[in-house]
Amino acid sequence: MGRFLRHALALAVLLAVLLPFLWMAYAAFMPKEAVYSGELFSRVGFSLENVRALAREGFWGRLLFSLGVSSGAVALELFTALFAAYALRAGLGLLPFYLVLMAIPAELLLVPLYGVLKDLSLLETFWALLLPFAASPFVIYLVYQGMRAVPEELLEAAKLDGAGHRVLLFRILLPLVRPTLVAAGVLAFAAHWNLVLYPRVVVSDPGLWTLQTWLTDLQRKYPTDWGLLSAAALLSVLPIALLYLLFERRVVATFEEGLKG
Repeated sequence: MGRFLRHALALAVLLAVLLPFLWMAYAAFMPKEAVYSGELFSRVGFSLENVRALAREGFWGRLLFSLGVSSGAVALELFTALFAAYALRAGLGLLPFYLVLMAIPAELLLVPLYGVLKDLSLLETFWALLLPFAASPFVIYLVYQGMRAVPEELLEAAKLDGAGHRVLLFRILLPLVRPTLVAAGVLAFAAHWNLVLYPRVVVSDPGLWTLQTWLTDLQRKYPTDWGLLSAAALLSVLPIALLYLLFERRVVATFEEGLKG
């Protein structure tokens, strides 16, 4: 009986979590007349009208732009994280500094960052969306944890054979921490993809808006078009969902290794 109750409770929680997503998927492909008539279940149908309306509003262009910006930010973060994590692994005593940076809410840095970008004449440019994310303390720490798991004996043996820093980093450590880099990249992509406030502050040109910022403007234009908004929300979450499904095991394993470490 106790086992049955536990399973029933888990199922109830699962349904509660899934219900908003199921409703969003249902409303995204619901005919408009069914929404406005209030007959949500008696007039069940399938329509791509909302998807076509999103295309007319410029959804796909914003989606591709966001994919490019987020991918570029992830590439920069992984590149800098690899070198910074190696420096920490080699004995650079800045680990407490990175831990402090991880504890600072990103919103607190928005005003000083705005001032820096203004002084550098980078506001209202593509680089304002990319360069401030060239390094991430969180990604650096994840990669550092992956490098810590590499046996010290392996590196010492390579040093005895005459290996320098370049060989240690690119021929020994990089192949071993590649799974950690993949997991860190997924998490960094999700974090950058979901930014709303920052892009709105540093760029006002709609041509430079990321998808999430564009969605807030769409909501203001069509506050009661639930089908259109549901379709936009559903399609905007698909890249993150697909990315996580592809690398789910690697992400979970990375966190488990970090907790064990």
